[in-house]
Amino acid sequence: MDYNLILPVVLILGIVYAIKSVVDGHTRRRIVEARGSEELVRSLLAGDTTKRRLAALHWGCVMLTLALAFGLVDLLGIDRVTPGAIALLLGATGLGNVVYFVLDRRLK
Repeated sequence: MDYNLILPVVLILGIVYAIKSVVDGHTRRRIVEARGSEELVRSLLAGDTTKRRLAALHWGCVMLTLALAFGLVDLLGIDRVTPGAIALLLGATGLGNVVYFVLDRRLK
């Protein structure tokens, strides 16, 4: 694995996430400072809570199905990257997203 490629990618992703977090925080602060209605502030905070909860559910579903797919790859003895192995992992990712979609619809 080429670590010279991973480091810049992780660095860029970290910078992008930090900028997004600062901009989101600044926007919330401006809404509160502008004496936004109390309903607006409450709905903003409630929306953030719901978004975080659903994001955790989403990634939990995807990671669980990927873990099962990697276990299946190991059980099948696949030790090289083949189209079948890639298809299995991509299918597991798609299945995790579908499971999340179904759970999200049932929770609403």
